[in-house]
Amino acid sequence: RRWWVTLTPILLITFPAATQYFMWEKMRLPIGATFCVMTLHFGQWMNRVFNFYYWAWFPVNFTAPGLMIPSAIFLDVTLMMTGSYMFTALFGGMGWSLLFYPANWTWLAPFHLAYKHPSGPLMSIADLMGMEYVRSATPEYIRIVERG
Repeated sequence: RRWWVTLTPILLITFPAATQYFMWEKMRLPIGATFCVMTLHFGQWMNRVFNFYYWAWFPVNFTAPGLMIPSAIFLDVTLMMTGSYMFTALFGGMGWSLLFYPANWTWLAPFHLAYKHPSGPLMSIADLMGMEYVRSATPEYIRIVERG
């Protein structure tokens, strides 16, 4: 979970870049990355709603996917403005990664609000969610590894 900000943009750039190449070469449409990311988000939300919420009764806001839409728009705009794959790879790929974390601030911000628990401690809503929904079936050694 700690490498979420680093690994997600690196792993998710391959399919949008390939889709962008195909749509730019065959149709001259600079919407390949955005189209790929939108279909990816649709599939991720369907997975989270049906598998986590309906199947396992896990709250949906605990399993929100990372938002990649602003990064994909930046990648498509970079290709459209430069017309070069090299500049798109250099500047668009850098913008892809750098825009990922700020784009997710909007849906992560409410979880950092302070909450005064009736039993006394002051904590964030994210801490309260972790206390109320304990990952019960996880072995202890995985918890130790995740804690670092």
